Amino acid sequence: MRKSLLAVPVVLSVALLAACSSTTTTSTETSAAAATTPAPAVSTEAAAEPAPEGPQCGTTVEEIAAAAQAEGGLNLIALPDSWANYKGILQSFADNYGITPVVANPDASSADELTAITTLAGQPSKPDSVDIGPSFLEQFITEGMSAPYQTTNWAEIPDNLKDADGHWVGSYYGIMSIASNSTLVKNPPKSYADLLKPEYKGMVTLNGDPREAGAAFAAVVAASLANGGSYDDLTPGIDYFADLQKSGNLQTIDVTPAALLSGEVPIALDWTYNFPAIVPVLEEAGFDLNIAIPTDGLYGGFYGQGIVSDTVHPCAARLWMEHITGNDGALGYIQGGAIPARLGALQSAGLITDEVAKNLPTQEQIAQITFPTMAQVEALKAQLTEQWGPKVADL
Repeated sequence: MRKSLLAVPVVLSVALLAACSSTTTTSTETSAAAATTPAPAVSTEAAAEPAPEGPQCGTTVEEIAAAAQAEGGLNLIALPDSWANYKGILQSFADNYGITPVVANPDASSADELTAITTLAGQPSKPDSVDIGPSFLEQFITEGMSAPYQTTNWAEIPDNLKDADGHWVGSYYGIMSIASNSTLVKNPPKSYADLLKPEYKGMVTLNGDPREAGAAFAAVVAASLANGGSYDDLTPGIDYFADLQKSGNLQTIDVTPAALLSGEVPIALDWTYNFPAIVPVLEEAGFDLNIAIPTDGLYGGFYGQGIVSDTVHPCAARLWMEHITGNDGALGYIQGGAIPARLGALQSAGLITDEVAKNLPTQEQIAQITFPTMAQVEALKAQLTEQWGPKVADL
């Protein structure tokens, strides 16, 4: 069956870059649109100075690849095949470098990833790199879990998508959306306000506990923006989910392909990039998926990738960071519907064709994306920790 996609695919053009660069940046939020402004071209041979910490892996991608191949492996965690096309990105890494990554616990939450770093310390299966939500990046740094590294394309990554000291880089981002199995949901919702309607009783699915899962945290932020909140005030979003819980409309389970296929998840709050890979499978099962970017609360967010300290494969971890921020990784993210950090550089290089861009949100939607600062994320996380239990989870 044909997919109904409200975020109509468009070609990313110079107009997109111009529109994005005009978005206002204030002291309390940073514009994601800056990520689409072309940066000066940087050759992989003209590498950024490597961080002083860490092993001697080389300063070019070729040198790093040779050192990584000598290590002979790469341990990753929490990268589902359907999430932002990680299946394709992992395969291209293996094809390019002859190293097949081992992905532990693909459906793990961001909290699970940080727990694994601690519990697997000193073991050969300890993660070499993580992919975590912004609300966990501060912990990743302050608890000494990160090994700072600046990729060879560092200058092409916007400042609001990387840590100044190299602790993390947000190699991709997306928009929080409402996906509905329109075979089961005859009137697909288009807004957060719609989700409160009695007709969606037991259908609205939050992708995990927002105190542990980055996607769920983002959904609460988005709902807050839809209900008069801001990057400084999460309470309206928490109150919204309290109402959703009291109405009987809310369920909190992992939004996995299996859950979507079984019909257990009729309506999912999740990132735009988590659905392109599952749509063909759903269609084969007789389901039609409708994806709506909420009309009352557009929120875009990134995930941060970083190298873990004291890993078994430190050079392979650096090579992985080069891959996911490089052209192959960036184009792989776009194929999955995610917006790569180096979108501007890819546009300047003429690498974004109609076919490449078909899964992306519209230029107008991308232009509206802003990111909270790390200080704001930490404050929002504190509000969530204090209020989510008594208002929502414990009801």
